[in-house]
Amino acid sequence: MTAPLEYRVDDRLARIVLNRPDRLNAFDEELAEAWRDACRAATTDPAVGAILVAGNGRAFCAGGDVRAMVGLPGERITALAGVINEGQLALLESDLPVVAAAHGTTAGGGLGILLSSDYAVVGSDSRIGSLYAKVGLTPDLTVSALLADAVGERRALRLVLDDRMLTADEALDWGLVAEVVDPDRVLARAEEVARGWLSGAAGAYGQAKRLVRSRRTLREQLAEEARTIGAALDGDEARSRVTAF
Repeated sequence: MTAPLEYRVDDRLARIVLNRPDRLNAFDEELAEAWRDACRAATTDPAVGAILVAGNGRAFCAGGDVRAMVGLPGERITALAGVINEGQLALLESDLPVVAAAHGTTAGGGLGILLSSDYAVVGSDSRIGSLYAKVGLTPDLTVSALLADAVGERRALRLVLDDRMLTADEALDWGLVAEVVDPDRVLARAEEVARGWLSGAAGAYGQAKRLVRSRRTLREQLAEEARTIGAALDGDEARSRVTAF
């Protein structure tokens, strides 16, 4: 039986690859659990310095597998979303930078997977949208929590209240993704980004991500910024670079 997700660590880079290409990498119960476990593994492994999230086949992620949902009670869907959210939180709350190689289609909960990355690379033919309301469902997997932060409230509302699919250039203009590249370069470019982090001050990139992702009051955030930069300066990585500068 084919595993629904591929996970491996290669030279400090953890790769989490959704592997249900025949279902556009849509989440069923098995993939939900595999996603949670892989995200936890990557964010707790001291050998990992950065994370790359991708999908096999012709799409990044189409969200939840609607066909698999048919017949399941609402409480089971709620529990399933909770399992996936555990993986989301592991990525969002970690001090590791995450890059997404989001080729092809990203829709529904797949948009939440995209939002859990810190840097998203898409192909020029990529399309990104919500599409929840089209099937009578509501946003999940961090979409309602993070989408407005990424694109602004009005644009977020346009996405969740319409069946519109953004083009790659629109997603870039809205601030939803970081780069648009040729479709056959998406994965390679995402790896270049991750390797760039790893070849530099990887710990500083991770801490910067953690600070930006935080949900503190202004006073708490300023105190945490001050603590973090002091801790960084005490480390060998920063001291050697500051001295060289």
